[in-house]
Amino acid sequence: MSVINEVKIESLIRDLIAKLGEDPSREGLQNTPKRVESSFKFLTRGYKQDIQQVLNNAIFEENYDEMVVVKDIDLFSLCEHHLLPFYGKAHVAYLPQGRIVGLSKIPRIVDVFARRLQVQERLTQQIADCLMQALQPSGVAVVIEAYHLCMAMRGVEKKDAYCTTSSMIGSFRSDERSRSEFLNLIGRK
Repeated sequence: MSVINEVKIESLIRDLIAKLGEDPSREGLQNTPKRVESSFKFLTRGYKQDIQQVLNNAIFEENYDEMVVVKDIDLFSLCEHHLLPFYGKAHVAYLPQGRIVGLSKIPRIVDVFARRLQVQERLTQQIADCLMQALQPSGVAVVIEAYHLCMAMRGVEKKDAYCTTSSMIGSFRSDERSRSEFLNLIGRK
């Protein structure tokens, strides 16, 4: 992703405000371009994060091969089609094969990929692929349930509709019992 000059971002936001029919020099809007820039930098900080630094050597050899589940991970992202937020919960599981990860790293991985311009389908897959590559477990499962403001505030205007996506890799795809256990543990069966 190319880095845009900060002054240009402020200028673009100021121009956008004017094109919307507002006066960007009005008291309530004077600092809005700076605030929007700051907000977008925060909401897209995942582009500048390195997964290896996030994992921070928190992968450990451990003789454990039962399911590890972290559920109800809050996530916030921006729809790449409308630049409106979507938010919800991620549920993540893996079946270790001699390697485990520090539990706090799983929500951090979710955040790295969520803090980018996204579609929920890709976000779900990126989280699963990242854990599969980092841990080489026998399987990874990710389910995301999210509300999309692009559906609630505009378009079909359905505020209570949410989207569920899943990615099942390895044994979660091939073994119905593992998949069912995961779905049961997250309360989705």
